[in-house]
Order: sequence, then structure tokens, then C-alpha cells
Amino acid sequence: MSWMRRALLSVFHYPVKWLVKPHTIPLNVESELGIDKNRPIIYLLPSNSVTDQLALRMVTRRMGLPDPTDLLTLGQHEYPTCLFLRKTQRVITRGEVKTDIEEVFTDLFHTHRENPLLDVQVVPVFISWGRAPGKGTPGLSDLIVDVAAPSWLRKLFIVMFLGRDNFVNFSKAVSSNAMATQHGSDKSIAHKLVRVARTHFQRKRQSLTGPTLLEREALYNAVLGSAGVKRAIHEQGKSKKSTPEKARQDAQNYINEIAADYREGLVRFGDRLLTRIWNKIYNGIGVAHSDRVRELARNGHEIIYVPCHRSHMDYLLLTYVIYHEGLVTPHIAAGINLNFWPVGKIFRRGGAFFIRRSFAGNKVYTAVFREYLELLFNKGYSVKYYPEGGRSRTGRLIPPKTGMLAMTMQALVKGVHRPVSIVPVYIGYENVMEVKSYLNELKGSTKKKESTWQVFSAIRKLKNYGYGYVNFGAPIHLNQYLEKQIPDWRETLPKDPDKKPTWLTPMVNDLANEVMLRINRSAAINGMALSALCLLSAKNKTMSESELTHALGNFLNLLRNVPFSNDATIPDDSAEEMLSHVLSLNRFSVTDDGYGKLIQPQKDAAVFLTYYRNNILHLFALPGIAMAAVFAHKSCPRDYILRLVAALYPLLQRELFIHMTQDEALAYTDRLISQMVEQGLVRQEAECLLPPEANAKTFHSAWLLSRCMQETFQRYAVVLTIIEKEREISRGELERTSRKVAERLSTLYGMSSPEFYDKNVLSSFINALRENHWLDSTSDGALKYCEESAALRQDITALVWPEIVQHLENVELH
Repeated sequence: MSWMRRALLSVFHYPVKWLVKPHTIPLNVESELGIDKNRPIIYLLPSNSVTDQLALRMVTRRMGLPDPTDLLTLGQHEYPTCLFLRKTQRVITRGEVKTDIEEVFTDLFHTHRENPLLDVQVVPVFISWGRAPGKGTPGLSDLIVDVAAPSWLRKLFIVMFLGRDNFVNFSKAVSSNAMATQHGSDKSIAHKLVRVARTHFQRKRQSLTGPTLLEREALYNAVLGSAGVKRAIHEQGKSKKSTPEKARQDAQNYINEIAADYREGLVRFGDRLLTRIWNKIYNGIGVAHSDRVRELARNGHEIIYVPCHRSHMDYLLLTYVIYHEGLVTPHIAAGINLNFWPVGKIFRRGGAFFIRRSFAGNKVYTAVFREYLELLFNKGYSVKYYPEGGRSRTGRLIPPKTGMLAMTMQALVKGVHRPVSIVPVYIGYENVMEVKSYLNELKGSTKKKESTWQVFSAIRKLKNYGYGYVNFGAPIHLNQYLEKQIPDWRETLPKDPDKKPTWLTPMVNDLANEVMLRINRSAAINGMALSALCLLSAKNKTMSESELTHALGNFLNLLRNVPFSNDATIPDDSAEEMLSHVLSLNRFSVTDDGYGKLIQPQKDAAVFLTYYRNNILHLFALPGIAMAAVFAHKSCPRDYILRLVAALYPLLQRELFIHMTQDEALAYTDRLISQMVEQGLVRQEAECLLPPEANAKTFHSAWLLSRCMQETFQRYAVVLTIIEKEREISRGELERTSRKVAERLSTLYGMSSPEFYDKNVLSSFINALRENHWLDSTSDGALKYCEESAALRQDITALVWPEIVQHLENVELH
């Protein structure tokens, strides 16, 4: 390193330290990228910038990596630890100026041939200042937009204005030893490495900033000029209520209503504001499996984020996480109900595009929206939409609505120029701000229309909300999915481009179900959800501190030793640490009766806990069945439990979106039983399984586990009892009667779950009964009692509390 370079590094050290706040992507380069801190490292940067090198030094010191301003000694040779592809542009003249990087790599490979034991990690590092995408029409603001190799004068403005938005993005290391052993001369290998690095950095820039923004005029031309929109305008123009001019004006108005107006400056401001809000209300945000999405971005995929929908906070939280994971923020499909002043304009500039609840009968709107979505895909914008259509009021996943997925597949079939991948996303919270309003809506109150006052009122009340969780599920590569499901799809496309192929609807239904399975497969266990599950299973929803701690420990061990999936996440905390954190959220009532602390829900708040329990109930469905059978029968063979799971699993899978096949579920249950025996949650005598002795420490945990699925069994018993009593009943009448009986049981026996009598949950169960042939159908579509439903009812009532069974036997339906 020259004396001039050292002087510049010294001069600018403190100004950069004051002005720059670098964000590292990813946070852990060892686990995600396999970079070894103890082996020699050479950093490879796109441009020879002093400020880039100093920002990198700030990050490497924080992470314990080698200093990028030092020299690296290999054998008898010294090499700089930081190499650059190009020099910065001159202030006056333009054009790229190359460095001597190829000569340095040529010499390095020659050194390897002299000493084959040497191995240097060449780590590409892309350093970005801000995340502004390119624009069709440059303006004065472009002076501070980071470009490939800005001049020192332009870089001065960039650092001054964008220093707090600096991103240091590491990539997987390239082994210099592996490169040196490739075929060819040292010079040709060095040339190849530099060429590949240029392409790599170009893709990095694209994944951070996204494609060039569409000007409004270009958007109008692209959408209004498409064949589908022209046809829809022509058809509407011929109707008595419209003219071609009015139809075209309607189409343009629809574009203005729908289209996002992305502004990177607002996103940067939003990032700083949200960082303050998150720090105020959350203890942290847990993010898992984000490396999957970065891999898709590196490979040039069109990324469609498909998350579950718990809260309005989802819009902000997921976009915030994506931004901090070094990925371009997506365009977000938002309900038209959120397009109110001033929030609608802010959301629109943050990337939201608005969608009506129904397109029915409006061909022009349908055509415009479809073309806009296709345009986003083809231009390379990532997109985010919610398959459930609205927020879950119960904490469970809602059966998906397939409209957006169908449009996505139609765009793919029509021809998207890049591979398209759907990324399911699980979002979880230890506190959801809308829980109270959800309960009121489930009880029948009218949903309040969103307003500015409602937003600010909610923000004002936010505090002490624990942790938020964002888990990225296994991606679905749509091109491969389509080829696998419909191998001959190209030959079966209808000639009319507006007509759906016959295979589209069933294929999209299967795809939607797969998305929901992968969302729940990526669940995040947290202290609030696990504590809620325990307390709601307790007799009076009250537990001593020692009982709750012991139960949390037993359940954590069960999930850690027999994982629900590779994608689900479990905190590393001990049971004591988890409970201490949960109590600090002040959502439980804690009293001391002289023998120790007693923990219970706050007054009239038990029903709110069902929301958090339902977030993770699918993880406890199979162990809950097994333990319920053991307690109900006092002693039963393992084979009996497996047969019971085989019978109930298709119903539970449909309701709770559990990802396993039936064979996988049986194998998983068998492993669970073995683990429960090992933990002492179950005793084994010969071939029979028994509850723990009443004086065993594990008895209370086992008893809680046997009760966690009780309300589900009771709901099943309600439906099957009504069918048995009526013998033949229409589906609509069965749903209505089941809901009435379930509501009565809820009142009599204090059920806390609002979904116990929810019409959507009951409807889903009745559908599952019919699809799995537990019910017969008559010629006019009515449902009919049969031997299979009698056998299922017998299995289920054996698991239900006797007082509930007795009440159902005596209930008068008419």
C-alpha cells in the first residue's frame, strides 16, 4: 500500500466514523457463508474507494475478521488484503479505469503452484450507499445516487447524505487454491475470476436496488397498450352504458387507483422511523432462513413473498426485514380499505399497490390489474401478497383465497422472462395489537373502517410487545412446479388468451394449499404462545410458577428432540428465562399465596390467549392426540394410538395445515411417543402406554398435553353427534346447528376459544369429513350418517370429557 493511500485512510478515518453507519449482510458470515476467520482472507471490492475500504474496516473489526487495510504475507510474498476491480471515475472525464487486479491474482496463483498448501479465501464484498433504483429520467437528486465507481467529488456528497444507509454485503468465499488448480494459465484463470466478479457485483446491485423505476407515462402505455386491456375496453365501449372514450378513461383511472408510486427516499426515512418504533415496542425481531431468499436473488429469480396475515403490522415488519436482509423491498398488494388519507399515499410511495375486494363483473378493472401484475413480474419487481385475503381473527391460518395466485400462474404461462419463485413467510408476534378487536368481530360486531385516527391511536398505545418473528419458508419454484403438475401445459393452452386453461383452477388450489403448509412448517415457537397453550389447558387457567416452568421445559425438550420440521424455530432460552421474559410483558396476573407465585390470565383476558396458542397449535396436534388417548384409556397399546392418528390426521391436516403426509405423520408420532417415554411423560409397560404416576414431576406436564386439543375433539364430537341424531341433513343446516350447539357448550363449560363455534372452522371440518369419505352423500347433495362416521364418532367421544359427551347425548336439536 502506497504512502498516499495510508495518508488518505488516516485523514478520513474519523470523518467516516462519524458519518457512516454500516449495516452488515448477512449478520453471521461464518454460519451462512462458511467464511473462516482464522484462514487468510483477501477482500474483493468493486471500486477503489477509500470510504468503501474504511466502511469495510469498521465492519470487519466489529466481526473479528482480518483488517482490510493490512498486508497479507504468503511465503516470500506480500499481498494487499483489499483488491479492487476498477478505479474511481475522474471528476471531468468519464469511463472505467481498470486496476492491476489481474496481475495480482496471476502472481497469487503462481505462488500457489510454488506452495500447494496455501489457501486464501477471496471474499467478494459489495458496498452500497443507499438503495435508490435507477430512473428513466435523471434529475438533480441523482447526484447522491450510488453508481458503479463515482468520482471522489460525487462520493463526498454520497457519504454526507447516505452515510447512515451504508450496506456491506459479503458473499461466499472463493478458494484461491481451488482456482489455481483449474485448467489454463495463471493469467487466464485470473482473467476469468475478474470477469465472474464483475457479473456477480452487477447482480448484487440489482438485488439491492431492484429494476429501473417506471415513469407514469410508460406505465400507462404498457398497461393500456396491452392486448387484454384493449379487448376489455372495446367490449365495455360497445355497451349501452359506456363509450370507448369513457372505457379508456376508466382504465386509466383504475391504473391510478391500483399502481404503486415507489420512492426510495420515503423507504429510507421509513427505515429510520421504524427502527425507532421497533426499539420502543419490541425486544427484538427474530429472522430465520433469509439466506434462501438471497440465494434466489443471486440466481436472478422473480421473488413473490406470500406471508400469513396476523396484523396490519405485517406490512411494515416484513418489508423492514427484507430491506435489512439486503434485498430490494417488494411491491405490496394491499386492500383498498387502506387507501385513505394520508396513510394510503404513504403506503403507495412505500411500494403498496391497492386491490379491490372483488373484481366481479368489471372486466376492465380485471384486465388492468392483471396486466399491471404481469408488468411488475416482467420488469423484475419483487411482489408481496397475502393468500388468506385478510387478517386471521383466530390466530390460525385461514383457508387461502386463490385469486392472486391464479393471476401469478396466468402471467407465468403467458411468459415471464425470468424464473419465478414463491417464498412462503411465517410471521409471528408475542403480542398483536388488534387482538381485542378481533374478538369483538368474531362475536358479531361490525368491523371498524380504517382511519387516520385509528392508526395514530394504535401507534400511541404500542409498548412492550416482546419479540416479532419472520421465518422464510422453503421456496416453491413455479416453473418447476408447473412442469411437474402439468407436463403438457403448453399443448393444452386455449386459443383465447383471456380464457383460463381447464387445469388452472385445480392446480392453483393445490399450489395454495402447498403454500399454507410451508408457512405453518416454518412456525416460530415463542414464550407467549407456549405459556398460553399451558395456561389454557390448566383446569382453572391458573398454574404455579414451578408447574409452568416445568411444563415449558418439558415441551421445549420434546420439540427440540423431535423437531416438527427443519424450518420451525425454537428459542435457545431455558424454561426459566422464557417464563421470566413472558412475565415481563405484563400480560399475566401474578399473585403470591404464601406458597409461591400463581400465574393466570388477567381478568377477562383468557380468550385473548387463544390467539397466541393457535399460532402454534398445529405443532402440538399429534402429541396432543397421543397423550389424550393415554389419559382417556388409562392404558393403551402404541398401535392403537397410531391407528387413531391415521384416522384423525386427514381432518387435522386440513384444519391446521400440517405439512406431513400421512405416512410421515405416523412415523413422527412414533418418534414422539418414544421421546415422551424417555422424558417420563408416558410410562411403558410391556406393549402398553400409561400416564405417569400421579406423584411424578412430569405428571402435570403430561396432563396439560392431554388437554391441549380438547376443544378440537369437542367440536368434532358436536358435528358427528348431530349427524348421528339427524341421520340425513343438508350441509347448510349441519353448519348452522353445529354452531348453535357449540355456542351453547361454550357458554355452559367456559370454552375460551372463539373459533370453537366459528363458521369457517366448522365448514372446513365438514368439508374434510366429506372428502375423506367419513360421510355419505344423497342424490340431492345432503349428508348422510354411515358406519364410518359412527366409528369415527366412537373414537373421538372416547377422548372428550365425559360431561361434554353426556350433554351432547341429551341435547334437543328441535
